[in-house]
Amino acid sequence: MAQRSVVLVTGVGRRVGIGAGIAAQLARDGWDVATSHWAPYDERMPWGPQPDDPEHVHAGLRAAGARTVAVAADLADPAAPARLFETVEEALGAVTALVMCHCESVDSSILDTTVESFDRHMAVNARATWLLVAEFSRRLRVEPGTGRIVAITSDHYVHNLPYGASKGAMDRIVLAAARELQDQRITANVVNPGPVDTGWMDDAVREAALTPNPRGRLGTPQDTADLVAFLLSARGGWVNGQLLFSDGGWKA
Repeated sequence: MAQRSVVLVTGVGRRVGIGAGIAAQLARDGWDVATSHWAPYDERMPWGPQPDDPEHVHAGLRAAGARTVAVAADLADPAAPARLFETVEEALGAVTALVMCHCESVDSSILDTTVESFDRHMAVNARATWLLVAEFSRRLRVEPGTGRIVAITSDHYVHNLPYGASKGAMDRIVLAAARELQDQRITANVVNPGPVDTGWMDDAVREAALTPNPRGRLGTPQDTADLVAFLLSARGGWVNGQLLFSDGGWKA
């Protein structure tokens, strides 16, 4: 049996999340899947604690034939990315693809954002992305052209200042990797999935997101997972340095 390649998917704390959808699809596609999560973030969000979700996700990954490990990692800690890779390598072996779904996302505007909140958003969404990408590049030991990086972004910034600003910084970091890591022939792309209801929408937000979409529905984690799976495949190797919208035409 051929050895399965290893992908690290960050931000897989809830079974309904985009990260969980991506992890499940990659397991079905033949990847071994490592994930990271951080429960204190979920505890601060409207949906509240989801203590059983990481194991529920991993039961599904194992059922799909994947070796898997779940790692609790506070990516606001600058030492966390290196520790995360070390733990994953010990459990599963070298990582050949990095999919970043982690985020800090607390709604606030220009006039009411605190310095503490702004700094944490930048630490998790931007700085951790840089450190994860750098760690991935340093540790990559595969044939040039097979390494993959994908990050999940958003263009929600009005009344969402720290999230929007830090996601914008994240985009630039990942797109820079497409050129700066060219000696390793790593592809690096950003995916904007548009509005996906993973438990954060109320009825008003859901209606506002649904009305302008020409496809007549909201996005799902599976929609995003399908595109990410393609980008990580051999067939997706010619797509590089792109910010891709997978939103059903919501932004058209």
